Amino acid sequence: MVEPIISEVAERVKALREMCDISVEEMAEVVGKTPEEYKVYETGELDFSFTFLYKIAERCGVDMVELLTGEKPHLSECTYVKNGQGLPMKRRLGFQYLHLGYTLKDRLSETFVVTAPYIEGDNDENVHLSSHAGDEFDYVLEGTMRFVHGGHFYDLGPGDSVYYNSGVPHGMYATSKTGCRFIASVMKGREQ
Repeated sequence: MVEPIISEVAERVKALREMCDISVEEMAEVVGKTPEEYKVYETGELDFSFTFLYKIAERCGVDMVELLTGEKPHLSECTYVKNGQGLPMKRRLGFQYLHLGYTLKDRLSETFVVTAPYIEGDNDENVHLSSHAGDEFDYVLEGTMRFVHGGHFYDLGPGDSVYYNSGVPHGMYATSKTGCRFIASVMKGREQ
């Protein structure tokens, strides 16, 4: 599967916002940006984070995959994804996501294999934090990472996991020089 083209995703985001009759100001508030910052995303000049797209999809009542691909998930019982064949996304500097359930409609979670690169200089003071409705479960497959949730820090290695309220600011960075691979499952549900 080919990674979605940012300009096409931006066109779908803008069209959906307009179809839902939502102002730029309201959508900017939904995603936690100023209206000026939000407008730049709709031009396709900036790549979208998972959280950004997730919040837009939730607000507009559509599947996030529709924003990424322009197609609705169509399977109702089961989806099968071969190793390395998920829907690719690059949503943060160097982070690569493979969406593993993108063809199943009415999913209760968004599940990914995430590859987080080791970035020299990443530390507890500059960890990128995000928050979104629901719960999340992360399970480390390879490498190590530092995870922060609500100001608490956890060091995770292969076989370690965290399950948390994703409405609380959270983030992570790879601590092993070879990076870190983990499964992330974002479940719909509660806000903080």
